[in-house]
Amino acid sequence: MATTFLKRQKEMKRLEKQREKAERRAQKKLARGAQSEPSVENLNSADSESSIANVPTPPEPVPHN
Repeated sequence: MATTFLKRQKEMKRLEKQREKAERRAQKKLARGAQSEPSVENLNSADSESSIANVPTPPEPVPHN
């Protein structure tokens, strides 16, 4: 009967470690995403207005007679 209890304890410990590892991975992923976000936000703020103003208008199509 004692071995069943020990096996259960071992399994519970393994599952807990697995959850902690997945949590750490998720935190690292969020941290990496947060580092790249400011550059995207900078592009979307003031730069977007200037980039829109610098886009040349396409030429109008010439009507065929």
